Amino acid sequence: MNASAADLRPRTPDAPAAPAAPRPGGHLLVEALVAQGVQIAYGVPGESYLAVLDGFHEHREHIRFIACRQEGGAAFMAEAQGKLDGRPGVCFVTRGPGATNASIGLHTAFQDSTPMLLFVGQVASDQRDREAFQELDYRQVFGPGTLGMAKWVAEVQDADRLPEYIARAFHTAMQGRPGPVVLVLPEDMLTQPTRAAVLPRVEPAQAWPAPGALRAVRARLLAAQRPIAIVGGSGWDAASCAAFERFAEAWQLPVGCAFRFQDLFDNAHPLYAGDVGVGVNPALAARIRAADLVLAVGARLGEMTTGGYALLQAPRPAQTLVHVHAGPEELGRVYAADLLLQASMAAAGKALESLTPPAGARPWADWTAAARADLAANRQAPPVAPLDLAVVVQTLHRRLPPDTIYTNGAGNYSGWLHRYLPYPPLHRHGRSQLAPTSGAMGYGLPAAVAAALAQPQRTVLNLAGDGDFLMTGQELATATAHGAGRGAGKLISVVVDNGSYGTIRMHQEREYPGRVSGSDLFNPDFAALARAYGWHAGPAVARTEDFEPALEAALAADRPALIHLRLDTDVITTRSRLSEIRAQAEQRRRGGG
Repeated sequence: MNASAADLRPRTPDAPAAPAAPRPGGHLLVEALVAQGVQIAYGVPGESYLAVLDGFHEHREHIRFIACRQEGGAAFMAEAQGKLDGRPGVCFVTRGPGATNASIGLHTAFQDSTPMLLFVGQVASDQRDREAFQELDYRQVFGPGTLGMAKWVAEVQDADRLPEYIARAFHTAMQGRPGPVVLVLPEDMLTQPTRAAVLPRVEPAQAWPAPGALRAVRARLLAAQRPIAIVGGSGWDAASCAAFERFAEAWQLPVGCAFRFQDLFDNAHPLYAGDVGVGVNPALAARIRAADLVLAVGARLGEMTTGGYALLQAPRPAQTLVHVHAGPEELGRVYAADLLLQASMAAAGKALESLTPPAGARPWADWTAAARADLAANRQAPPVAPLDLAVVVQTLHRRLPPDTIYTNGAGNYSGWLHRYLPYPPLHRHGRSQLAPTSGAMGYGLPAAVAAALAQPQRTVLNLAGDGDFLMTGQELATATAHGAGRGAGKLISVVVDNGSYGTIRMHQEREYPGRVSGSDLFNPDFAALARAYGWHAGPAVARTEDFEPALEAALAADRPALIHLRLDTDVITTRSRLSEIRAQAEQRRRGGG
């Protein structure tokens, strides 16, 4: 019988698997994670899931449990892991306070569309609904939905069903619009003996756009005079990113990257137009408003990417809008687009690459060249003394390896990375930008620790503000305890200390000039703090010329390193100073504007 005929034969059912030896549900859970390819799980230990911790010990040759110092940091680490490899990062926390501490990482995963699994220990089944010690109803707390914190929340009552729940959790976290899933684990269920077998590794189903829809995209492109593409979102893989780049080259489209998804397109490519988010290049913002076609691929087109829904007016943009997204619930949710296509990002780039470009010169060739010229002008940094963060970022790019992973949390300081760091594309080195589109402070350091543990061959650089850093600074201890940054790759945290919650201070000066309240900070000696945790740290850097020697010392250190930068509070964004913002606000008030 030939191969094609053999493929048509009815499938013979697999022989029943031999019953596994009885073991506690907590051990089975760990085995199921190993079967899904999980090698690292993050968490803070709790008495509610002792049987799982014992399972990690039992299977310590196959999976590591990284004990963190606060559940928020652990959840950020799991979220960063999900960003890095496209499969769910895993976090374990105990009930009540542990779960609510972890909610910040869960919310980040939801808004960033990152696959993640949060396992929460729960009170024993015979104590439910009594408001037992630390008891919560997690379906109420993390309720699924488009305005919730999780795609699915479930409580596992039977240890035999753990493999089923975990396989479904992986599918749910990765398919459609990726996101977080919460599984709740009653304490007594985890100690139940079970002979259940684990299920095979889950691979997400991929949605491809219909041929007719692709033909409609091509027709829209052919009719355009001033097109621009905006790429973003999660679920991309290297092949699809490379295919999207080839599509953009074939059509000679200018490409912008959605807020904090700059590593989806080569920032050094002649077609790259810049990042579309907070602190967007004014020339790029004007170009998007002037475009006659916006092709949005993977981006949710949320508030940050659309400049408060102003670059693209909601609900009906002035531009022709073609929106490609993995989640059907996202298509048409905010924008009444001209053309909607559901496609997984792992398929989207390949599908778009199949569109035959027009022969001859593109009518928008000058438009594309001008977009690149706008980017080049935006990368010209006006000098700032005594410490120039633009030069700091340019030095990082020049001195660190090309596959370096950059992480940051929330704050104005991150604008220097957005504007001056040319991120390489995902298909060259993997993800290189780990940052929260949710605007969560404290994300950068835990994300850097997770990246250094997950990919120890790569250098990891965290840029943090002073307020941002101290949200999760205790995770310095996690890095030291688990050997992060001691392999081929380095782990470096650069703390920008301006003695202020800078973003809030900026808004205060804009709305209530001269009336500072609550935004000033008292800070420790960050270098001394780092040394107390076993990190290398030299003297604080207050001048531009002192930064590169400090970086060289950090690179030469045999352990993780911290560089403490002292920045004048007046240097508040890449484009303005606080004093200027205050003066403009006062002038508006005097003029009644």
